[in-house]
Amino acid sequence: MAIPQRKTRRWSRLEYERLIDLGVFQSGDPIELIGGELLVAEPQGAQHYTAIRKVGRALERAFGPGWDVRTQGPMGLDAESEPEPDVAVVPGEPEDYGSAHPSGAALIVEVSESSLAFDRNHKGSVYARAGIPDY
Repeated sequence: MAIPQRKTRRWSRLEYERLIDLGVFQSGDPIELIGGELLVAEPQGAQHYTAIRKVGRALERAFGPGWDVRTQGPMGLDAESEPEPDVAVVPGEPEDYGSAHPSGAALIVEVSESSLAFDRNHKGSVYARAGIPDY
């Protein structure tokens, strides 16, 4: 008996954003576009969220005015990736990103409990290709 091969479809960032605009995905849906693949994020535990908030607060103090410390916000990195890093430090103010997601960052932090290998291998390479200096 022949085993049918599974086919996957890669998505562009424009297609992904169109799906969001059409309401296919709702605000807060745990989905990210990484390297053309739609990935469901792992549920957050209390420790994970607390770590994100603590990192965000520390980075707000460290970077100061002129920097926006975004927690779990989308980044428009390339044609195939729109990750939502746990914390990203981007230049400017929140208003600067009212019409488009940031495309770069001075620093990105991913807090990992069970996704460390994926974050290091897949997300890390996406951030490196986008020229993020520190991850």
